[in-house]
Amino acid sequence: MKSHQLKLYNTLSRSKEDFKAIKPPFVGLYVCGPTVYGDAHLGHARPAITFDTVNRYLTYLGYKVRYVRNITDVGHLQGDADEGEDKIAKKAKLEQLEPMEIAQQYTDSYHRDMALLNTWKPNIEPRATGHIPEQIELVESILKEGLAYEVNGSVYFDTLKYNEITPYGRLSGRVIDELMSGSRDLDGQSEKRNSVDFALWKNAAPEHLMKWNSPWGVGFPGWHLECTAMSSKYLGTQFDIHGGGMDLMFPHHECEIAQGNACNHKDPANYWMHNNMITINGQKMGKSLGNFITLQELFTGNHKLLEQAYNPMTIRYFILTAHYRSTLDFSNDALQAAQKGYKKLINGLRIAKMLFFDEADAAIDEEQVKQVENSIAAAFRAMDDDFNTAQAIGHLFNLLKKINSIYTGQLSAGVFGKEVFDKLVGTYIQFVEDILGLTEEKSDSQNGMINLMLKLYHEAKTARDYAKVDEIRAGLKDLGFVVKDMKDKIDWAYEE
Repeated sequence: MKSHQLKLYNTLSRSKEDFKAIKPPFVGLYVCGPTVYGDAHLGHARPAITFDTVNRYLTYLGYKVRYVRNITDVGHLQGDADEGEDKIAKKAKLEQLEPMEIAQQYTDSYHRDMALLNTWKPNIEPRATGHIPEQIELVESILKEGLAYEVNGSVYFDTLKYNEITPYGRLSGRVIDELMSGSRDLDGQSEKRNSVDFALWKNAAPEHLMKWNSPWGVGFPGWHLECTAMSSKYLGTQFDIHGGGMDLMFPHHECEIAQGNACNHKDPANYWMHNNMITINGQKMGKSLGNFITLQELFTGNHKLLEQAYNPMTIRYFILTAHYRSTLDFSNDALQAAQKGYKKLINGLRIAKMLFFDEADAAIDEEQVKQVENSIAAAFRAMDDDFNTAQAIGHLFNLLKKINSIYTGQLSAGVFGKEVFDKLVGTYIQFVEDILGLTEEKSDSQNGMINLMLKLYHEAKTARDYAKVDEIRAGLKDLGFVVKDMKDKIDWAYEE
């Protein structure tokens, strides 16, 4: 295993803590996945890329990561206070389909978009509907502990009674007295004893589409229950990292902590990580504001707020240029800047893979060696410090300057010595591809086309047919490529 002292920001303690590996070095990572009742949007992209990068970096360091990401396909209600329709069931009624058809349709589209963003598949991707027995068993356990109550076929978590044993609100910083005073007066309109109680199991009305038999009658699980049931099944009652968006901190993750403590008398996870929210042109994303953008709309440019289409790697790069705990504002200007940055890195990736060390040029320059080693060390320190991809990318650009200088002949590879040259090239490639997960978006057919055009360009230049030279150069530029006339060869690059 590579020796790195990782520090993770733990939302529960609101501080950075040393990450202590379990021996053998196994890491349990659980991330709340999507509720599959619509196409994946920007809000889905950020946690997917954030925790994909966490997974990638831990794996790079030598940890054996078991990455579990759930699919919510039942129990997420439309309204507040555990009322309203299940989101998937509502969509199924609108489209006159079976609920599981809706769930499968949008699960498939989510997987398609995550693949385009080059996120690794989770090791396990459980569905809420596939774990109904485990959820029922969990409700029974909480009832036995005396921390839940049953009313008319529904079961609710007794938050006030739990709070007498373990403080409720530790993750989000909420105080239960303030939650009580801030909640609407139930006035006998609800089955719940207190407004802060939440549903573990809901009695299903006859017209409800998704329902199962239980000891309390026909019903369906509450939204918060699924993650406790599935994380404990696949990672144990206490695992390493629980991740998700900041919008899930309260009430979803707060309820998970309560459920875990009620059943197992300990917090479910040692570290809680939350990525911050996405805004669009400074506004919160929402359908009512007309700024709700799906990933497919981004990839095709088919949205009124978009000036152009943005490829998946531009979106991935843009998300990585901000620390995951900072807010992230999408705008055309910001995305176009990210597109240029991505192309610079990828041009460097192409070059790095072509460079080679010539022993005949070896003449070590200690200052150049020091600059490379300092940039490499700084990039890893950034990742070790709570996965700060934004800072790491900045240090990668310092390495890119050296790679470009070798490529253009301003620097000889020999000034670094064989060991440091290999380290420079190898680190750059590993960071771009393996850790940041950025790939070159060019097909084999494109590669053949570019090579053919460069051959024709070389022939036209040799024949001094400058009109043809300009025509080929302009044609490649229209396709997003620029011709580079080097001293000893003709090459190309992505237009930045």
